[in-house]
Amino acid sequence: MTQPHKPSDSPATSASCQTPFGPVSLRDDGQRITALVWEEQVGTPSPLAREGLRQIAAYFAGDLQVFDLPLDWGQGLQERVRRAMAAIPFGETRSYGQIAKLVGAPAQAVGQACGANPIPILIPCHRVLGAKSLGGFSAPGGVETKVALLRLEGAAGLLI
Repeated sequence: MTQPHKPSDSPATSASCQTPFGPVSLRDDGQRITALVWEEQVGTPSPLAREGLRQIAAYFAGDLQVFDLPLDWGQGLQERVRRAMAAIPFGETRSYGQIAKLVGAPAQAVGQACGANPIPILIPCHRVLGAKSLGGFSAPGGVETKVALLRLEGAAGLLI
């Protein structure tokens, strides 16, 4: 059983890097990545944030398909949905309905949990699609960015 996350006494840190979609920043609490935000933030990066940014750069360079970072998974349904999203292999997609069956929740609740994912890309909510649509995406550019991420992963054939 997963232990609930307890905030550390360390202050939150953040660091940024450039991606094809503009700058992204990672926040961590000294133990886990807690957020990816779609903007540049100035700060002294922790070793964890530096490693996360290194892995993001490798992902965009086509050199990394699976992230290996400690993440804040959340709790309850959000944790189950985030772990299900993280289990979707690079270059593949799942529907909200498939995730819903896996976690034992309605597809609408899964969609809400996907939309509330604070760590996109690292927890690949872009790999979750609607039954008859692409669904949404929180990044600047919205669905166009989602499509570009799927193309980067070689999943674009699913979109044609």
